Amino acid sequence: MAEIVSLATAVERTIHDGDTVAMEGFTHLIPHAAGREVIRQRRRDLTLVRMTPDVIYDQLIGAGCARKLVFSWGGNPGVGSLHRFRDAIENSWPVPLDIEEHSHAGMANRYAAGAAGLPFAVLRGYRGTGLAGLAGNISEITCPFTGERLTAVAALNPDVTVVHAQRADRAGNVQLWGITGVQKEAVLAARRSVVTVEEIVSELDPRPGAVVLPAWTVSYVAVAPGGAHPSYALDYSVRDNDFYVAWDAISRDREAFTAWLEAEVFGAGADRVGASR
Repeated sequence: MAEIVSLATAVERTIHDGDTVAMEGFTHLIPHAAGREVIRQRRRDLTLVRMTPDVIYDQLIGAGCARKLVFSWGGNPGVGSLHRFRDAIENSWPVPLDIEEHSHAGMANRYAAGAAGLPFAVLRGYRGTGLAGLAGNISEITCPFTGERLTAVAALNPDVTVVHAQRADRAGNVQLWGITGVQKEAVLAARRSVVTVEEIVSELDPRPGAVVLPAWTVSYVAVAPGGAHPSYALDYSVRDNDFYVAWDAISRDREAFTAWLEAEVFGAGADRVGASR
């Protein structure tokens, strides 16, 4: 059953050097506070998994936490490139970074297979692309019923999945709503999980379209108000578009990025619960 602890404790207990870590959230409920805590605890050699590695993974890559990235799209949404990601690929700074690229459909199906306890998923994607030749976990198969040629993609089972949600109750049941992406599947597919939440409530009241992660699917819950910033949590916060624009300049220059790390992540004035602004 889920245990309610501090964010620092949750990260310390679940994320270890060399782990495969998924941090999901599609434009919404991105677990930025947790990402900063991973940097703060100086985790290394992580395989980072995310359908859309945007600013959260640019920060982790620039801080030297990652050795590999598994993804389907990368960029600073609405702004441009991820400069720390690009620097790692082009110049191996601060450490070399391997990449494994998939389609969105491929990544989503890999999570779904992992959540279902299956070894792989089957889809019609990848045909006619060069992606199948870039990863060893994509293979053509023949349907035993129709003879159609399809694509099999290996299941994703991260060591740890981290997501942000609006709230949890005192028993550790988690509730999220709005754009929910693949958070549910990513949590169910993982061996361990951390969910940061805006608040703990006595009871989860019904919400149209909400997803509930029962306490038995979650390892740790940590209260982190504002923990999705600069993304947002529906009904709790709004997207900080200015931060995404500012990040382009911060991340473009190694010295500016290092100064940001020292001030906003490691510095005495850094926000230890929510995300730095």
